[in-house]
Parts: sequence; structure tokens; C-alpha cells
Amino acid sequence: MKILVIDDEQTMQHLLRLMLEGAGYEVLSAASGEEGIRKIREEKVGFVILDVLMGGMDGFTACAEIRRFTPVPILMLTAIAGSEADKVKGLRAGADDYMVKPFSKQELLARIEAILRRTHTASVRVDNEWTNGTLELNETMRTVTVAGKKVTLTRREFDLLAFLLKHREQVFSREQLMEKLWGEQAYNVTTRTVDTHIKTLRIKLGEAGVAIETVWGLGYKLVKL
Repeated sequence: MKILVIDDEQTMQHLLRLMLEGAGYEVLSAASGEEGIRKIREEKVGFVILDVLMGGMDGFTACAEIRRFTPVPILMLTAIAGSEADKVKGLRAGADDYMVKPFSKQELLARIEAILRRTHTASVRVDNEWTNGTLELNETMRTVTVAGKKVTLTRREFDLLAFLLKHREQVFSREQLMEKLWGEQAYNVTTRTVDTHIKTLRIKLGEAGVAIETVWGLGYKLVKL
């Protein structure tokens, strides 16, 4: 797996490279948010480590920009003991976790492994089929069943469920979901529209619908059943 380190400090880039390559990861580096975004678009990056305090585009802005086009896992780093507000800001921007420097190699690797378990292996995929408890979704056939019984969804409801299921345990804001599902037409909808779709999904999915959790102040996520 390729891990991209976005940090404007060469010393930290070098340290992270030693830690990550020692654990068997392939490492790419970027010295700015802009360079990092370009590399994510050009390379097959499987994980991003993103510093908060950088010259030019800061980590929060870079994180939000990355989230506009990819769900790649992101671990944010900061040299300042972050307040709760900073952590919330990072999570709202789309980060999967937030860690304060200095840290040990063991903690870094454990955090990466935990994020990857949630984002890469949480959903079981076989021939475009995704499962979560009794819920089964087939992207090819565009079918959904709960405990073997077919559930009829609108196109938008299906796309919303598929997106959350494929990125299980990741929190997405209403604005992120609007942009992902409505794209250029997002300006025609409101965050209330997302709430309505979530509510309808929960009703249609029955017991399986409890997996769609509201993360107060942040958005929604689909959890493992």
C-alpha cells in the first residue's frame, strides 16, 4: 500500500518514512497541501498522513479538498496539543483520526491499522456485493435485501446506502453527502434533503437501518452490525 505523507517539515517527512517503510509500506511525500492533492489525483494512494500546520494551504483545508473527490483514509497530525474544537474541525473536514505529536512508531502503526480495518475491511465485498449483518447490497444488480427479503429503494436512496456501506465507520457531513450524491446539482438541495433520505432508508431497512448512526454535530456513518 502507498501512504502519502503531506508535511512541510523535511525532518518529519524523513522520520515518518523510516517508520512506515520499516513496517512494509510504500511511502510518497508532499511538502504542501497543493502538492499532496495533485499526487493523490495522479497516484494510487491508499492512505494519507496529513499535517495540520503547514504554510499556504493548511491541513484542514487540504483535508476538505481531498474529501471532495476521494474517500481515501486520512490521519491528521498536529504539533500542538489539540483542543476538542480542533479535533472536531479535523473530523468535520473528513479526517478518520487525529493524532498529536510527538508519538511513537507503535502508536502510529496501530492507528493506521485501526483506520484500515474500519475503512478497507469492514465491508465484505464479493462480486460487487456488500454486506452488513443481514443487509446485502449488490451494485451490479442494484438490489438490496434484509434477511433475504427484497427492499425497494429509489435511485438516490440506493446510491446513499451503497456509499455509506462501502465506507463503513467513516463519518460524512450532510454537505459531503450532498456533493457526493447530487454532484453539480447539489445547489438544488438542502441538508434537510439528506436527513429525509436517511430517515426513509432507516424505515425501509427496518432493523438493519439502525446501522446508520447520527454523529451529533458531524453527520452520519454506517456502523458494523
